Formats: sequence, C-alpha cells, structure tokens
Amino acid sequence: MASDGKSKILVIGATGYIGRHVVAASARLGHPTLALVRDAAPSDPAKAQLLKTFQDSGVTLLTGDLYDHGSLLSAVKAADVVISTLGSMQIADQTKLIAAIKEAGNVKRFFPSEFGLDVDRTGAVEPAKSILGDGETKVVFVDEADIGTYTVLAADDPRAENKVLYIKPPANTLSHNELASLWEKKTGKTFQRVYVPEDAVLKQIQEASELYPDVKYTTVDDLLNRFL
Repeated sequence: MASDGKSKILVIGATGYIGRHVVAASARLGHPTLALVRDAAPSDPAKAQLLKTFQDSGVTLLTGDLYDHGSLLSAVKAADVVISTLGSMQIADQTKLIAAIKEAGNVKRFFPSEFGLDVDRTGAVEPAKSILGDGETKVVFVDEADIGTYTVLAADDPRAENKVLYIKPPANTLSHNELASLWEKKTGKTFQRVYVPEDAVLKQIQEASELYPDVKYTTVDDLLNRFL
C-alpha cells in the first residue's frame, strides 16, 4: 500500500484493448501502477510507443509472462490489487494467475478479465445500417477509457468488494432511434431509417442443419458424455 493509502495496482494484459485504458486510469488516479509486459523494448513501434507513454505517466514495467510462474509470482508480490485484462483466448489461463495470487498471499483484491457484455442479458451483434424491430430497445454505450476509470475506482472501494460492477452511464442508455436522432442533430443531416421487423429477420435466417443435412452434428447428449 502506498503512503497515501492508494493500492499498488498490477495490470495483466496491459497493452491490450482494455488493458491500456486501465493502466492509464490507474496512473491518472494516482495509484502506484505496475504493468506486466513480455518485452520492455518491443520491436513493434506502436507497442514501444505505448510502453513509453506508460513510463512517462509513472508506470513501472515488469518483465514477465503469464506462462512463467516465477516472473508472474514476483510481479504479484509487488501489488495490492491485480487487474486482469487478458483477451478471450487466455481467459481459461487465468488459473495460472490465480495460483500465483494464492501463493503470494498479499493481494487484497483480484479483478478477473470479465469486461464486455453481460452474457445473461444480451449478445453481441455486428454493426448494421438497418434498425431491427421498432428501434426502441435500449442499449448501453460505454467508452473504453471510462471502463478503465470505473475499474480502478472500484479497486479501493469497499462497496465493490466481491461484487459485479455494471457500468451503465444514465446519459449513455439510448435506443437506436434516440442514437440516430442524436447523430442527425449533430450532423444536421436526416438519415433514412430502414426498420426490419422480426418476421423478416427470421425469414432471412436458414437453419444450418437444414442446409447441410449430411453433417453429423454433436448432440447435447454427446457433449455431456465428454464430462463423464
């Protein structure tokens, strides 16, 4: 713990899409900030510039790797709070990080990499010009930098301990109609809105198993057998 009471924060996946924003927010909010990086002097100019930006803001770079227990343990021992921002392909490998945290015994709070959509409430769809349905369904929009800020603020907040933190800025909860109207107001242009009713969407969808009847797909029964 720093002398001013702010936790030392270690970010895993610091150079990633969300990680860089968490690092920036941590440094900006005055936390002693550590970033685990595989190479402190990368050949990629963009990544090298990002690391320089980190260092210029007071961030300490620790050379190590998720798959190198020794370096991971050393990094974890230097922190009070560990924030994982690993990408989807490494989510399962967070068990290695958890093992290091348990062995170190000094980490007071761990944030697993669970950034993104609430899987119990919504699904990701590709951006489209058409508006599905009547356009009145509300959607929450959050800037990546704000995700970083709220995450770091939660690091020392007892109200957030062992909680799922939903980031839903009131002014950013808009329907597609409201979003289109806001963009029209800003640009001074009127957009053509194409509404696609549900039955039209369903009509365009062809169930894959009907298209390829010869494929022997994996049944739920088969899938459960893998766990026996």
